[in-house]
Amino acid sequence: MSSYSGSKINQILKKWPYNTVAVLPWLEKQGAYQQLMREYEKTSWVRRIGRGAYVREGEKVEWTGGLYALQEQLRLPIHMGGKTALSFQGYAHFLPMGKGITVTLFGLPNIKLPLWFKQYRWDVKIRYATTNLFMSQNKHGLTQKDMGSYVVRLSTPERAIMEMLYEIPKRESYEEAKLLMEGLTTLRPRLVQALLEDCTSVKVKRLFMVLAETCKHAWVKKLDPSQVAFGKGKRMLVKGGQLDPTYLITVPESRNG
Repeated sequence: MSSYSGSKINQILKKWPYNTVAVLPWLEKQGAYQQLMREYEKTSWVRRIGRGAYVREGEKVEWTGGLYALQEQLRLPIHMGGKTALSFQGYAHFLPMGKGITVTLFGLPNIKLPLWFKQYRWDVKIRYATTNLFMSQNKHGLTQKDMGSYVVRLSTPERAIMEMLYEIPKRESYEEAKLLMEGLTTLRPRLVQALLEDCTSVKVKRLFMVLAETCKHAWVKKLDPSQVAFGKGKRMLVKGGQLDPTYLITVPESRNG
């Protein structure tokens, strides 16, 4: 390896967080073009995990290290959301974590996951949901999670529970959402209000209020439902359930009677 390429890889490694993926567009900005990356592969500095995507040789990169590359290097409006975001923030202790679980990412309908991210074996199942659930898209309800050498963007609990409700009944269950809502005792009413007003799904808004009022959280009293567009007419989540008289949506009957 030439002295130039040797010093170049050292410069790159200083900017490249441990346990993350580096993608070619970012590497090229650092002066490491494809030909040079091939040289680094041959000399065992890096390992290619897909087209235009690399990890440091010897590192075991988790899916969050790939998400970091999507967010920080490719600048894609994709984030960890729904039940996965709740789990990462400690609101779902009863949910399984580790290998083989399904993690949910959210993005806009016109944003696609890169092929390398979809095809790489992350030891988890990646489910990518594309939706315009909020009118202002990524303006409200996102935060960051420190993963050690890097951070990733994910939904706040206020937004994450609404994203989970969006997936009912096809991919998530009403019963599990109710269980999660019971633990959300410290939601911020201002953010909840902003998200409800910004939300495009009548089903999500009605379900959120039904569950929140059922759980009788203190923050519910600080909301102003009159400012939220709940739509008109009755909605049905399940057949043969019970109709909530306030929000006119049929939900599974309460097992508590």
